[in-house]
Amino acid sequence: MKTAIITGGAKGIGRAIALKFAKEGVNIVVNYFSTEPAALISEIEALGVEAIGVKADVSKFDEAKALVDACMERFGRVDYLVNNAGITKDGLIMMMKEADFDAVIDTNLKGTFNTMRHASPIMLKQKSGAIVNIASIAAFLCNAGQANYTASKAGVIGMTKSVARELGSRGITVNAVAPGFIETDMTDDLSDKIKEYVLQNVALKRFGKAHEVAELVYFVANCGYMTGETVTLDGGWT
Repeated sequence: MKTAIITGGAKGIGRAIALKFAKEGVNIVVNYFSTEPAALISEIEALGVEAIGVKADVSKFDEAKALVDACMERFGRVDYLVNNAGITKDGLIMMMKEADFDAVIDTNLKGTFNTMRHASPIMLKQKSGAIVNIASIAAFLCNAGQANYTASKAGVIGMTKSVARELGSRGITVNAVAPGFIETDMTDDLSDKIKEYVLQNVALKRFGKAHEVAELVYFVANCGYMTGETVTLDGGWT
């Protein structure tokens, strides 16, 4: 039975991805940092697969290694790695604190590097595996007040292409999914003015759902002849 590591998997898009892979018969490692996933673990196991929760800050090199090690100890393989963990700390560049820039880069970009660094030797030995990195259409829109977030997600896209070239000869695919405005706890906190602006620019005139991102991530992870690509899911915004 295959196994997936989902970073930032306890809520929002990560939770939906974990449930989608579980429904397809995949054992799940739910990585989390603050939100305990006990209820989610029970929900996943009710689908007939095994699941564990592993607390780790993926921005830390050693903690990312511990996450991958925990997966290997329990399941003995890593078939899927979905890098979903991410944060925002928006602010205009003239006001942005260095700590806020570093935190976003460390979690969103370095965290993606850290998990790929530790999972890739395992996949190379297996001669199989699929990595899906969650980017964002912010990498293309380059919104004002999101210099740190935009830089992190643009970096994820570039790194995805580079690592895809490195691992492709062993049958390992590396792709990115770039969601638009998806209904989550994080986007719920945005102002009505921002939400109205988004709806004006989205062709489908609605926000995306977490389960729609999950469906795409699963498809991309199992589309064996696609690698190095970034697939947008934004309702026609870009």
